[in-house]
Amino acid sequence: MKKNIIISGVGGQGILTIATVIGTAALSEGLELKQAEVHGMSQRGGDVQSHLRISSNPIASDLIPEGKADIIISIEPMESLRYVNMLHKKGGWLVTSMNPFNNIANYPPIEDVLNAIWKLPHYVTIDANRVAKDLGSIKAANIVVLGAASPFLDIKYESLEKAISSIFSKKGDDIVQLNLKALKAGKDYADERT
Repeated sequence: MKKNIIISGVGGQGILTIATVIGTAALSEGLELKQAEVHGMSQRGGDVQSHLRISSNPIASDLIPEGKADIIISIEPMESLRYVNMLHKKGGWLVTSMNPFNNIANYPPIEDVLNAIWKLPHYVTIDANRVAKDLGSIKAANIVVLGAASPFLDIKYESLEKAISSIFSKKGDDIVQLNLKALKAGKDYADERT
């Protein structure tokens, strides 16, 4: 088993939380893990990416070479397009929220961004903000996107659930349950569309 995952978005969207959940789940399954975080502006609103490499065998490098990513998980649609060149030409998946974070003056029309994504061979786009808000908190949008990516991770769904329970346990059971519901809602959405 080997997965190269790029997680992208802007600061404050929960990119590193997604990486922590996936990493915790992978380690619980006895898999090897390397992670590298690459930050743009070191403030809320700057671009952020995380490289996550998971394998049943030892991993030499923490950075993913161009054209070798199996999946891009993004909380921001335009940020997802920054890394399309990193995807495998055949079989690579892009999973992203459809909700723009308009942090620049010349942000392109969202229709143009989504149309570019929809030209890719393998993608899932989800209105993660709406799903999370319907569940009770827009703050869970990152976990909705993680849920939508879960069918492509080759990690047991139950391992992701356990990781969420562990990571959010200090915040109380209500937060744990909210995030478990967000994970399931994202997974159900992806399962219906792929």
